This record gives sequence, structure tokens and C-alpha cells, in this order.
Amino acid sequence: MDEWEALALEYARDFYTTPPAALLQDIVADVIVLQQLTAAGGDAQKRDLYRVAGQLSVVMAMTLASLGQTRAARRWWNTARQAADASGDAVTRVWVRDWEAVNGLYEQRPLPVVLELVDEALAIGGHLATAGTAGVLAGKAQALAMCGRADEATIVLRQIEEVSERLPTDVTADAESMHGWPEVRLRYTESYVHTYLGNTAAAYAAQDRALALYPANLARERAQLQMHRAACLVIDGHVGDGLAYANEVLAGLPDAWHNEMLFATAAKVIDSVPDSERGRPAVAELRAALTRPAALSSL
Repeated sequence: MDEWEALALEYARDFYTTPPAALLQDIVADVIVLQQLTAAGGDAQKRDLYRVAGQLSVVMAMTLASLGQTRAARRWWNTARQAADASGDAVTRVWVRDWEAVNGLYEQRPLPVVLELVDEALAIGGHLATAGTAGVLAGKAQALAMCGRADEATIVLRQIEEVSERLPTDVTADAESMHGWPEVRLRYTESYVHTYLGNTAAAYAAQDRALALYPANLARERAQLQMHRAACLVIDGHVGDGLAYANEVLAGLPDAWHNEMLFATAAKVIDSVPDSERGRPAVAELRAALTRPAALSSL
């Protein structure tokens, strides 16, 4: 089991540091072997195997979603939930639903479905001070902001801060793994929420803090946050500056790191452009960049 647990942790880091097409090639074989071991294992070992299978299935689902393969990703989300539930481990059950809920926003899943996942996760382990709990609340705040429920979203942001303060140091110090909840994830969530609500001053403040915190090797995640800034510039009436900034960020990020989450975030920039300004060449340039297949150049 130690080997499989170490492998699951490795993939949780690799998701941030390996282009999705390359990561998919690596993880497929390991997931298949683990599924076979789980089916053949004894009862005493199965719970641990199911827990690891749930974790690996999340990385698999996230990777497929990054490549725009949302239907296949949906099947792996189901597999991840089923495996986590079979493990009986509340921390893993919440963590799986955390990533499914948050990523559901980028996969264009209906917001009521996302909020239902959030409620399910909080019923399982909302009392736990874990990265998964903080992440689930982040998904809730973001979904509420997208629904225009500003007061509720703001309340949930405060709840995330409270959970963050209770997390152990090894979780808050982990900025390079899907199992961590560093300050930068909190600030990203604040930026997302305030951008969608049009609270640009608060969004800029969160962005400034996040940009100062992002590790150098998380260029894709940094680019997503920069799309919030571009949207805020557009919302504030600086349409040309916002579009130029968004196009500059995309052009500066190697194609292998372009994924559907980044594209979905960049689409918010276009959505923020007033109808009377949609004829700008910069809008067409950005729209064209978002219609390219995500990260397939590394296949």
C-alpha cells in the first residue's frame, strides 16, 4: 500500500507540473492496474485500495477535463466518488467531491448540480478541518457568485477563512499538490468570487496577494488568475487594456499548458465586454485562441 499511496501523492503534484496530455499517458496504466488489484484484494486491504483509487480517479478526471474530454471525465468523477465512498474514509470522500464541484464550474455543469455536490460533501465532513472542506466551500462560494447570490457568497468566503485558520501547517504549506490548501488558493477563490460579483477593488486586492504567492512552476494557475484581472479591467471600462492583457497572458503561456479550465476562465473576459465593443479585433483574437484544442500539441 505504501507504494500506491506514494504514487497517488506524486500524481497529485504532477497534475500541476506536467502538461495534461503527457500526464494522461502516464496515469492510464496505473489506474487500470490499481482497479485490477482492488477487484482481487481481500477485504482488509480493499478499503485502503479504494481510498487510493478514489484519489487517482480524481487526477484522471481532472486531466481528461483539462483536455476537453468532459464526457469521459464525468465517468471518472463517478468512479472517484464510488471508490471514495467504498473506502469509508470521510476525508477522501470530501476531497473527491471538492475537486468535482470546483471543476464542475469549468466543465459548465449546471450550478444546482454543483451546489448539490457541495451539500453532499458538507454533510459527510463539513465539520472537518481539511483541504477538502476548504475546497468544497470554495466551490460553493464560486457557484453562489455565478448565481448572483452576493451576500451568501461573501458569507461562505468568511467560512473558508475560518477553516483555513484551523488547517495544519503541512496542509497550508503545500502549494504544489492537490492535497494542499495554501493561502494562494484562498486568494484565488476571493478573486473569482469578487470578479463575478463585479467587486473589482476587492478582486484586485486578492489578485495582488495571490500573484505574490504563486510558485514559479504553477504558471497555468497563475494565468487563470490573470484572466480574472483582465475581466476586472474590462468591467471597469478599460476594455482595450483588459483584452490586450488576456491575449498577452495566453500568448506568453506555452501551448502545452493551455487547458479547458484556463479557456473557461478567459471566456469570462469576453463575457464582460459590452455588446457595443464586441467588434474589436482583440475580441476576435481572444475568441480564436479559446477555440483551439487544449494542450493537444504535446500528444
